[in-house]
This record gives sequence, C-alpha cells and structure tokens, in this order.
Amino acid sequence: MITVHHLNNSRSQRVLWLLEELGVPYEVKRYERDATTMLAPRELRAVHPLGKSPVITDGALTVAESGAIVEYLVDRYGQGRLRPVQGSPEQLRYTYWLHFAEGSAMSPLLLKLIFDRIATGPMPFFAKPIAKAIAHKVLTSFVLPNIKSQLDFMEAELGKSTWFAGDDFSAADIQMSFPLEAAAQRGGLNWDNYPRLAGALKLMHARPAYHRALAAGGPYSFAT
Repeated sequence: MITVHHLNNSRSQRVLWLLEELGVPYEVKRYERDATTMLAPRELRAVHPLGKSPVITDGALTVAESGAIVEYLVDRYGQGRLRPVQGSPEQLRYTYWLHFAEGSAMSPLLLKLIFDRIATGPMPFFAKPIAKAIAHKVLTSFVLPNIKSQLDFMEAELGKSTWFAGDDFSAADIQMSFPLEAAAQRGGLNWDNYPRLAGALKLMHARPAYHRALAAGGPYSFAT
C-alpha cells in the first residue's frame, strides 16, 4: 500500500491527485505546518532525512521530490496512462514540463513569497525601511520580470495544444498545476493577462479526480 506523507497546503496535493487519476489505492498520513514558521514538522524527518513533503512510501521504498514521485507512479502503476507514447514529440514536451515545473517555474514564485514576507514581516522600526527597500529592489529588478517572462512563455506554449504535452491530459499537467496555482495567488496569473493558463487551471480544477484528492487531503488554499 502506498502511503502519501501529506503536508497541508503543499506540493503533495499533486501526488494525491495523480493517484486518484490512476485509480491506485493509497493511504494518507497527515502532517501540519508550524503555525509560526510555516515549515514542515520534525516528524517528517523520520520518513526522509530532509523532512520535507511530498514523500511517499511504497512497501520498502521511499520516494521524495515531486517529479521523481510522478515518474515513479506513472512508470509503475500507469500502464501507459497519463503520458505520451515513448519517442513521440509529445513525449519530449511531457518530459520538459515535468521538470520545468520545479526546475524553473517555482523558483521566482518562491522568491516572491519570501521577499513579500520580508517587506511586511515584523522587525525593529529602524530596520523596516531598509528591508522594504531591498525587497522592492529585488522584486522589481529580478523576481517579477522572471515571473512575467515565464508566464508569457507558458501562455504562448499553450497556444500550441490544449494541455502542456499535447492535446491529451497527462501527468505533466498535474505537475504543472502547483506553479499555476501559486502564480494565480501571487504571480499575476488571471483571465485578463493569461487566458490560456487560467483556462487550463480551470479545466484542472474541474476534473473529478482533483476533487477526490481535495477530499482526501483536506483544506488546500491553492484550489481557490
């Protein structure tokens, strides 16, 4: 039996969704973020030394990292589903987006979260103007331009096909869901600016397996 070590409001929601799409039985072991730091609890280190989620156990195997988990589950349980035919042009796009999600898309979105918190977080009054000025400089000169260029690129790519790897829904779309959800919350992704990305996200959120995963995983603010 697969166990998903599930952290609330985290990338592990994608793993639940993938398992629901595949129809593979699993169980959920829940972990809650620290209310102050928003970090994962120390108990996750008993599962994997880095103490982060997502991570799954499947018998004696432990698999961490979203992309590695997606590849493992599709390879072992997919029976050819949720991925393009090997050697096809769609398969190359599938591999690209599967790794783009964390390798490129999430970095500037994470930096925006960090620098937004620096600018608004509690600190001595004399330090706040300096911190806000540094945060503003980093955001405007590096973070926001990178987010925009990546969203522009993704929007253009979805002009080629319905889904990221082609006209068929695949596990690459599941992997890409979290960057899209994060960008919709804090990166400027909306119907006016990025109608194709917003439309893809709406289609993702409408899938029955997505809703079953939400029921299994509990509250997930990115779904809104």
